[in-house]
Order: sequence, then C-alpha cells, then structure tokens
Amino acid sequence: MYFAALLARTEDGWEASDTELDDVETLSDLTDLAQEASVDEDTVLVYIEQEDAWFGILRVDGEEDPRIYVSDASAAARSSYGEILLTDELLGREPGAEDEIAALEELVDLDGTEDGEPTGPTAEATSSSATTATATTDTNATSDSDFDSDAVPAGPIGELGILADFGISEKDLLTLRTDALTEIADALGASEVLEAVR
Repeated sequence: MYFAALLARTEDGWEASDTELDDVETLSDLTDLAQEASVDEDTVLVYIEQEDAWFGILRVDGEEDPRIYVSDASAAARSSYGEILLTDELLGREPGAEDEIAALEELVDLDGTEDGEPTGPTAEATSSSATTATATTDTNATSDSDFDSDAVPAGPIGELGILADFGISEKDLLTLRTDALTEIADALGASEVLEAVR
C-alpha cells in the first residue's frame, strides 16, 4: 500500500494535503507538483511511502534543484513511484545507461530470429550464429543484472541532511522506519494538519 502527502510551509505554519501520483511519471512532474503548492517559493516536502518497505522525501525550495532522500534504494527500485525518485544522478550512473543496454540487447535478440532463415548449407552457420547470439544475450543479461545491482544499493540513498534545518539530524533520519511521516510531522510541528489528511 502506498501513501503520499505534501507539506507546504506558509507564514501561518505548515499546510498538508494528500497527493495523487497517478499522473506523475518523472521527477520533473513531481517537482512541478511541489512548486505549484509552494507559497512565496517557500519549502515544500513531498513524502511517499510504501508500507513496511521504504519511504522517500522530495524537498523543493523555490526554484532550487530538488533534494531527495530514499530510505531503501533497492526496495524503492522495485516500485514505479520509487523509480521516480531514483534518478541517474542520485544513483551515480551515466544518464541513459539502462536505455543503451536495452537497445543493445534488442539488436542481439533480432539476430537469427527473423522469419525466412536460410536453409541448406547455410543453416548450420545460421544456427551457430543464433547460438552465439543467445550466448551474447545471456552475457548481456548478466551484465544488466550486475549493472542494476551495482547501481541500486541496498539501504538509504540521497541527502541525509535534507531535514537537518527542521531538527531531524542525519542520524535521526537513518533511524526512521515505519510511520516515518508521523515523526517528521512532529519535528515540523505539523502533526495536526497531517492528521486531517490521513
């Protein structure tokens, strides 16, 4: 089960709203959503949680680049919402690297699998080519798996000091597990407004 909430700081304190992510496909979409809720370009926090698995925080301060923290990158990577937060930059990999690997695998898969394969004397060569292609595909699949394993570490990732100015230290953030939003809201003084939308 997923839950998402948006907390926007105003002159009168924090305002909270539950957030629908159905139309959010990229980090840019999520950032735009946060900026639209911003009052006088003040801080907006977007909290996303998959129950008992992971949570993530996106912080937007005006026009500054968004700041991100994810409690468990490997768990979040298995979620479509988690993938929004796990950008190439956050994971420290080259942009588009996964797309390049997928494109190479597609080319290999096409080799020797199309209709109208030759018969007769060339059939053995074609079969050999297909075997080579299969071996290459397996190698690439392994490389892709290794790549994903290296690129998405288990455990927390992102900016540990994302909430430090609100009284949640790096150590405190690392100890948050289930129902992290309640503790974050307590630190922000936003418990009451949060309860109104949960």
